[in-house]
Amino acid sequence: MRIKVEHRTTYLYDEPPTSIVQILRLTPRNHEGLQVRNWRIVLDHDAHLAPGEDAFGNTIHTLTLNRALDDLTVSVEGEVETLDTGGVLTGAAERFPPGLYLRDTPLTHADDAIKTFAKGVAGKREVLDSLHALMGALHDGMAVDEDAPATDAARAFAAKTVGGRDLTHVFIAAARSLAIPARFVSGYMLREDQVQQKSGHAWAEAHVPGLGWVGFDAANALSPTEAHIRVAMGLDYLGAAPVRGSRNGGAAEHLQVSLTVGQARRQQQN
Repeated sequence: MRIKVEHRTTYLYDEPPTSIVQILRLTPRNHEGLQVRNWRIVLDHDAHLAPGEDAFGNTIHTLTLNRALDDLTVSVEGEVETLDTGGVLTGAAERFPPGLYLRDTPLTHADDAIKTFAKGVAGKREVLDSLHALMGALHDGMAVDEDAPATDAARAFAAKTVGGRDLTHVFIAAARSLAIPARFVSGYMLREDQVQQKSGHAWAEAHVPGLGWVGFDAANALSPTEAHIRVAMGLDYLGAAPVRGSRNGGAAEHLQVSLTVGQARRQQQN
């Protein structure tokens, strides 16, 4: 499937900052289920944009701007070809052994409630069956509301109504509590009924003996399909955040986001 993404984020500042440094994880890398056909990042101001990789092998661009401005728009435009691999990830850049992804973080810490839940759901199942059971139980037991405030896994699990980001954190916390390596993935998802979207998408990957890394999208109760575009991954959202950085000066910051994910024109004509 050929998918086109147009993602624009505008930052509006109450007072102009004097400088900005941002790490952009907005560019996917090729793997067996995804081939990038064209992709670019466009800025509406003259700034330095240096390409590179982070420690996890994600493609990054470091944006540096050293002058005052009232607003900044970062736009992504691109097309990819995707293939359904049944949720199994192969051919991706791997910098660390799976055991690293057992590491606890503040956003993915499993409290007693999550540990009890995970143990009860998994029972004596094999690893893959346990992960699918966790995904199904979280999908059935928690409601997704993308306007819900961001929090950590323990608070999200207690709240029961969370954004997709924190539902993914709960899944990761539950998997790690079962000694299953798990990590956070940020990207996009093609939705047949929603070309215009509020934000990107998030899901988890867990390491299964004999299969390797397998994706689990608890918000939709399925493993990633050809509709998913994998962009970045990390121990939690902070390691895979599309944009993360800092600024000097300035007051409050406001965001305006426009995101379109649809089939590319060539695909639509077939």
